[in-house]
Amino acid sequence: MTTRVLLVDDHPVVRRGVRATIEVDETITVAGEAGSGEQALALLAEVELAVDVVLLDLQLGAGIDGAETTRRIQRLPRPPRVLVLTTYDTDADILPAIEAGATGYLLKDTDPAELIAAIHAAAAGDTVLAPSVATRLVSRVRAPGIMLTPRETQVLQMVADGLSNQGIAKELFITEATVKSHLVQVFTKLGVDSRTAATAAARQRGLIR
Repeated sequence: MTTRVLLVDDHPVVRRGVRATIEVDETITVAGEAGSGEQALALLAEVELAVDVVLLDLQLGAGIDGAETTRRIQRLPRPPRVLVLTTYDTDADILPAIEAGATGYLLKDTDPAELIAAIHAAAAGDTVLAPSVATRLVSRVRAPGIMLTPRETQVLQMVADGLSNQGIAKELFITEATVKSHLVQVFTKLGVDSRTAATAAARQRGLIR
C-alpha cells in the first residue's frame, strides 16, 4: 500500500532533499509540494489530491506558521496526519504544534531510515517523537512548577522576538489586556518582574528559542 505525502517547506532545496530521501522507499509517493501553509491548505482542498501524511516545517516565512497550518488541516472533512519536520525543539515550537493536532514531531537531523519509518507510523495513526522532543515533554510533566501553557509560551516567544503588547494582540487576535494577563502569569511562574528577565529565564530553561 502506498503512503502519499505532501511536503510543506518554504525552502525549495530542502523540499528536493527530503523528497529524494523518502522516495527511496517505493511505498512512499510525494503527492505534492507547498512552500507555505496557505498553499498547502489550497492543495489539500483539491479533491484529486489524496494525502495520507503532511510532512510540515514549522517556520514557513510570511503567512501562517506550521502550528496554525496544522490546526486548519484538522478542520478538513478527512484530515491527513501531520508530521512536523523542523529544526526547532523548544517548548515554544513543540507545544503549539502538538496542541494543534500534529501526530509526530521530528528534527531535520533525523536519520533517513527513521524518517521513512516515521512517515509510515504517522500514516497508521501512531505518535512519533524525536528523542529530544519526548524528553522535553516528559520534563514538563515532571516539573509542573515552571510549566507555561502553549499560549503563554507563544506570547513570551513573541516578546522575545521584539513584538509589543499591541503587536502581539494583533497577531493573535486577542486584546492587549489579555496579552498583559498572560505576561503576568508568565512573570509569576518564572519568578521575574520584567519582559527582559522573563525572556532570559525562559531561554535558559529552553522554553523559547
